[in-house]
Amino acid sequence: MREKDQNVSTSPDGEIFKLPSESDYAQEWLRLKQLADEQRTLGRDVVVVMGVGFVGAVMAGVVADAVDSQDNPTKFVIGMQRPSTRSFWKIPFLNRGVAPVEAEDPEVEPLIKRCVLEKKTLTATFSYDALSLADVVVVDVQCDYHKEALGDVKKGHAAISALENSLKVIGEKIESGCLVLIETTVPPGTTEYVAYPIIKKAFEKRELKDSEPLLAHSFERVMPGRNYVSSIRDFWRVCSGINRTARDKVVKFLSEILNVDQFPLTVLDRPIESETCKIVENSYRAATLAFLDEWSVFAERNGVDITKVVDAIKIRPTHSNMLFPGPGIGGYCLPKDGGLGVWAYHTLMGFDDDLFKITPMSIDINDTRALRPPQMVRDALRNMGKIVPASKIAVLGISYRQDVGDTRYSGSEVIVRKLTEMGGEVVVHDPYVKHWWEFEKQDSYPAPGHSLKRFFRNQDGLVELCVNDDIADVLFGVDAIVLAVRHSVYLDLNPEWVIEMAGRPVAIVDCFGILNDEQISHYFQLGCEVKGLGRGHVKRLKDKVRLSAQRAK
Repeated sequence: MREKDQNVSTSPDGEIFKLPSESDYAQEWLRLKQLADEQRTLGRDVVVVMGVGFVGAVMAGVVADAVDSQDNPTKFVIGMQRPSTRSFWKIPFLNRGVAPVEAEDPEVEPLIKRCVLEKKTLTATFSYDALSLADVVVVDVQCDYHKEALGDVKKGHAAISALENSLKVIGEKIESGCLVLIETTVPPGTTEYVAYPIIKKAFEKRELKDSEPLLAHSFERVMPGRNYVSSIRDFWRVCSGINRTARDKVVKFLSEILNVDQFPLTVLDRPIESETCKIVENSYRAATLAFLDEWSVFAERNGVDITKVVDAIKIRPTHSNMLFPGPGIGGYCLPKDGGLGVWAYHTLMGFDDDLFKITPMSIDINDTRALRPPQMVRDALRNMGKIVPASKIAVLGISYRQDVGDTRYSGSEVIVRKLTEMGGEVVVHDPYVKHWWEFEKQDSYPAPGHSLKRFFRNQDGLVELCVNDDIADVLFGVDAIVLAVRHSVYLDLNPEWVIEMAGRPVAIVDCFGILNDEQISHYFQLGCEVKGLGRGHVKRLKDKVRLSAQRAK
C-alpha cells in the first residue's frame, strides 16, 4: 500500500492503516455501546471529544484522568476522529496508549498510556455513532483562517465548513440533554449564530421541537512545550452557555476536570463574550509584537540595539511582559485569530464599515516580518563579494517558539521560502523537530492549496528539505547562517567553533537577539559579516573591530 492510496492512512513514522469498511461500523458500535454501558454502571459520565489533534488529544487525556475526592475516575472518554487518509492513524495510535501528537512535555505520553491501558477511561473511535452515547461532547474541530494574500489578512475567510459539518452530525446524533462544549477558537458569534441554528434544526427534524440545545463555549489556552498538559488542566478558563442550563452544566463539567481551586473559572453571560475574549486576548498580543516591528527597523537604521532598549523598559513592572518579536509571529493562534474577528464582524453580524484597522494591520506586519532576514542575508553576502543564488545558507531553528518543536506558522518557513525564491540553497537544523510537514507535504498540508508555497516561486524542490539534528553537518560549507529561533542550544554557540565547522568566514544574520556584543565582535574579528533584526549598533561594533585591527598593525 502507498500513502497516496485513498483507502489507507499513514502515520508520521510511516506506519500504514487501512481505513474502516462498512462492515467495521456495526462492530465498532457494539464495542462502544458495551464500553459505555459498563462505564455508566461505575457512575461515570461519557464524554466524546471530537478531534484528537493538538488540543483534543491532550484534552481527552485530561478529562479521562479526572477523579473525585476518593480518587475514583469520574469520566469515560471517547476520542472521535473522522476516518480520513490524513488523520485516521491517530485512532489506532490512541487505542495503543500512544499520544498522536509530539510534545516536549514528559507528562503527555504517561497521561495517555495511563488512561488507555491502566485506568481504561479513554478509547478512540472513527464512528460518529459514539455521539449518541455522550453526556458531554467537547468540540475540538479545527477552525482555520485561509489567507488569500501574504500581508493582507482582509483578503481571506474563516474556514468553518468542517466545524459546521461536525455540528450537523452532532445535532443528528446526540440526546437532547447532552452538553455540547465548543472548545475551538471560533469567530465571535459562532455558538449563537452558527451552532445553535444547526443543532436546533436537527432537533426539529428529529421531532425534538421542545428541546433546546445545551451549547457552551470555553476556549483553551494551551501552550506547546514542557507545560503542555498543565496549560490545559492547571490554567484559568473562561466559559459561558447559551442558556442558564447550559451555563450551569459547563461550569460543573469544567470544575470536575480542571484545577479550578487554584485557577478559578470566569463565567460570562453569553458565548459571544467568551468567543470575543479569546480573539481579543490573542489580537492584543499580536498587536504589541507588531508594534515593535517598526521600532526594530528604526533601530537598525539609526544605530540602536532594540534588545537593550526592550530590556531597559522591562525593568518597569508595568512593561515587564514586553517581547522582542523576532522573525514573525508563529503558533496556531496569533497569526490568524484577529482575522476570525474581522470576518465575523462582516459575515456573521453583517456590518460593512471599515471598523478594524489595528487588528488586521498587526497580522499583516507579523506575517511579512520574516521577509527582512533574507534581505539581510543578501546584503551581508554582498559585503563579502557573494550573492544568494550562488550560496549555501543554514537556517538554525525552524519552530515558532524557543525550545519547542511546533512549526505552525513559523517565521522560519517564510525565511526558507524567500531565500529559495531568491535562488539560495537552504539547509536547516532544529533539535526539536523531526519532520517539517509544511515542506515535506506542502501540496496537502495544512490543506490542499493552502500552503505558503503559493506565495513564492521556485518552491517545488522544497519537498526534499530535511531537518538535520547534527549542527556540524548542517554548517559544513555554508556561506551564511540565519539564527532564526532562540533555542537554548544556539545561545552559547562559540564563534570560532562555528567558523571551524563552516570551513570559512560566513555571513551571520541574528533574527532574535541571540548574539551578545562580545560574540558579534568576535565574528567580525574572524572575518565574518553580521546583521540582525533591530541590531542597529552592529556597524558600530564592526568599526571598532576594524579600528583595533588597524592599530594592531
